[in-house]
Amino acid sequence: HIVHFLCVSITLFNSNSSNILYEDCLIDFNFMVHNPWSLDVLLLICPSCLSSLVNQLVQTYKHSCSWFLGPFYCLVRLFHPDYNKPLLLASASITVKDELFYGLMRPWLGQGLLLSNGERWSRHRRLLTPAFHFDILKNYVVVFNHSTDIMHAKWRRLVAAGQKRLDMFDQISLMTLDSLLKCTFSYDSQCQEKSSEYITAIYELSTLVVKRQHYPPHHWDWLYWRSANGQRFRKACSVVHGFTTDIIQKRRTQLLHQGATKSQCVSEPGTRKKVTDFIDVLLLSKVGLLSIQSIQKYGNPMQYVFSGHDTTASGISWVLYNLAAHPKYQERCRDEIDSLLKGRETEEIQWDDLTNLPFTTMCIKESLRLHPPVVALSRQYTKDMPVPGGRTIPKGTISLLSIYGTHHNSEIWPNPEVYDPMRFDPEKSKGRSSYAFIPFSAGPRNCIGQNFAMAEMRVAIALTLRRFRVSLSGQNVRRLYTLILRAEGGLLLDIEPHNPTGPATPT
Repeated sequence: HIVHFLCVSITLFNSNSSNILYEDCLIDFNFMVHNPWSLDVLLLICPSCLSSLVNQLVQTYKHSCSWFLGPFYCLVRLFHPDYNKPLLLASASITVKDELFYGLMRPWLGQGLLLSNGERWSRHRRLLTPAFHFDILKNYVVVFNHSTDIMHAKWRRLVAAGQKRLDMFDQISLMTLDSLLKCTFSYDSQCQEKSSEYITAIYELSTLVVKRQHYPPHHWDWLYWRSANGQRFRKACSVVHGFTTDIIQKRRTQLLHQGATKSQCVSEPGTRKKVTDFIDVLLLSKVGLLSIQSIQKYGNPMQYVFSGHDTTASGISWVLYNLAAHPKYQERCRDEIDSLLKGRETEEIQWDDLTNLPFTTMCIKESLRLHPPVVALSRQYTKDMPVPGGRTIPKGTISLLSIYGTHHNSEIWPNPEVYDPMRFDPEKSKGRSSYAFIPFSAGPRNCIGQNFAMAEMRVAIALTLRRFRVSLSGQNVRRLYTLILRAEGGLLLDIEPHNPTGPATPT
C-alpha cells in the first residue's frame, strides 16, 4: 500500500509539466478537459463503462481527440475513416507496435507476428501467408463443420437434460479452440467434452492486460510482478504456455515417427483424405523450417491460436445475440440456409456454399460493425504522420485507432446503435470508405487470418441456425472491454432445437 501511494503521488506530482509538453506537441488536436487523466490512474473508468465513454468521444469530437493516460502517456484517439486511412496504409517499415498496449502482452504472446516490427515482422508475414491460401482454407471447412457438429451434439444433450440457457462465450470458445488446434497441429484435444483450464487462463490474461494498461503504476515491471494481479498473470501465463508446449511436443513426436512431409493429419470425417494443417505448411515452405523449435521461433503458434480462437468466438457469439434480438432477421437467415441445404443427405456447409449465403453474411458483417471483437488498434510511427485538416501526429506518439468508435460514428453510420444488416447490401455499400468497416484492420498489417475467421463464422452460424432457434434470456447485456469484446457476466441465450430430425451427433 505504501508503494502504491508513492507511485500515485509521483504520478500526480509530474502531471502539470507533462501536460504542458503534450499540449505543445499535439496542439492540432481537440483536448478533453472534462475527462481528466487522473480518472484512469485511480481506476475510476471500468471496462464495462468504456463503450459509453467511446460513444461520448465520437459524438463530441467526430474524428479524433487527444487522451491522457496518466501524465506519462498522451494518446491520439481516432474514430473516422479519413483519419484511419493514412495510418493504416503506412508502410510497415515506419509502423511500430507500441509498448504501452502491446508490450504488456509480450510475456504472454512472445515475439511472433502480432507483436513484432520491421524486418522481423516482414519475415513472419512472408512465412505465414501460405498457411492462409484459399487452397488451404478449403480443407479447413471440413474441420469447422466437424467441430460445430460436436458443439451441437452437446447442446442437444444439455437441452434434453433441461438446460436450455447457455453462455455463448463459454460454448463457442471451446468450439473455436477445437477447430484451431485441429487446423494448426492436427491435434484432437477433445476440449469441448471436458473443462478447459486453458480457456479460463486466456480470459484471465486478457482481463489482466487491460487492467494493467489502465493503471500506470503497474507499467513498471518491478512493481507489477510483486502485485496480486502480477502473480495471477504469471500463473495464467504458465497455464497457457504449458498447454501450447505440450501440444507442440506431441506434434514433434508424431512428426519424428511419421516423417515431416508424410504426416497423417486430421482427416475428413468418414474418409482418409488428409487435411493440410498449419504445421505442414511451415514444414513444406521454401524457408525449410524442419524443427518444431524453429516453427516456434519464426511463427509462434501460440499467437495464432489466441488470435484465431478468441476473436472468432467473440464474433460468432455476438452474431447469435443480435439475431436473437431480431427474430425476423434470424428467420430470414434460416430460410436462406434451409434453401441452400435442401435435398442434401448431410447437413454440411461446403466451401462453395460460403458465397451463397449473402444475407447471412450481411448479418455477420453488421454484427462485426456493432460488436467488433477487437475494439481498437494502437500504433506508433517513426516519422510525423499527416492526417486530414492540416493536422500532424508527431512521430513516436501513440495513435489509438478505435475500431469500435469508427463503427459507431454517426457521420458514417446513421443510427449506429441500430442493428441493420441492410447497411451491407451491395447497393447501399457503394461509395462507402473501405476504412469505415475495419473489424480485421486494413493495410499492410491487416489480420492475416480474416478469411479463415469469416469462413468459420459462416459455417458455425449457418449450422447453428439450421438446427436451433436462439432467443434472448432477459439478461441486461453490457459490453465488456477486455482485449476481446465480451459481455459482462457472459452472454446468455436460450436455445431450442429447430430441426429435431436432423443429425444430433457429428456426421
